[in-house]
Amino acid sequence: MASSIANSLIRRTARLPLYSAIFVRHFPEFFCSSMASTSPSATLIRKFPIQCLTITKPPALLSFRFASTKVEADENLGNILLSEIECAQETEEHGREVDAPEDFPFEIIDKSGDQTIILKREFAGENIHATVYMNVDGEDMSKDDEDDSEVDQESAAAPNISLLVAIDKGEGPVLEIGCNISSSDLEIESLIMKSTHASDGQGAYQGPEFSELDEGLQKAFHKYLKVRGIDSSLRDFLHEYMMNKDEREYLTWLKKVKEFVGN
Repeated sequence: MASSIANSLIRRTARLPLYSAIFVRHFPEFFCSSMASTSPSATLIRKFPIQCLTITKPPALLSFRFASTKVEADENLGNILLSEIECAQETEEHGREVDAPEDFPFEIIDKSGDQTIILKREFAGENIHATVYMNVDGEDMSKDDEDDSEVDQESAAAPNISLLVAIDKGEGPVLEIGCNISSSDLEIESLIMKSTHASDGQGAYQGPEFSELDEGLQKAFHKYLKVRGIDSSLRDFLHEYMMNKDEREYLTWLKKVKEFVGN
């Protein structure tokens, strides 16, 4: 009985993929052992419908197929990464150093892998740390003003340089000033006094919006930063430096990904 039903299954799977037929031919007892004595064929079909048989594949064939697909995908990604690395190394920015101006008052702390740099200096008993960001998506160009020259539009569309300036006098509170250098102006966006006490949290008073301060007070803060070396004259150098850093970090990132992928 078991042999006749197994043969019947083999005939019924003749039109199915080869993997299903192989499974039934090699393991007929697996199906026959579960059949009922009354209506074995019907019971077998109910327990093991044809749809189930079509997804049954020998493990060895599956492993070979997936391994082959993985190798091809890894090789393809590795080749594209290598091509991108070669292109990055051929750019004008590759290997070029950006020198600071002669009167540049800050020490530049540039750590590989960081998207920011830190400008550091001491000034009249104060410690000044300015973290520099480049906002490549920042655009101040007005779409409604059709009278602007091309030069003005290119300048407005250029990436903005943002700074978070922290000033302290050793022990005690820290004054944090958020700035944005776009075009030829330095804009102060935030001004916060931070205490060194751990108890001070998000509930601490942050001060008013800078734009709401008296105009004379706003000008005084701009002068306060300028005498410490923070003004719009930094823009050109910082823009060039950060663009160069972005190229360096991108190339380093490509090499690390390539090394991880292999090939």
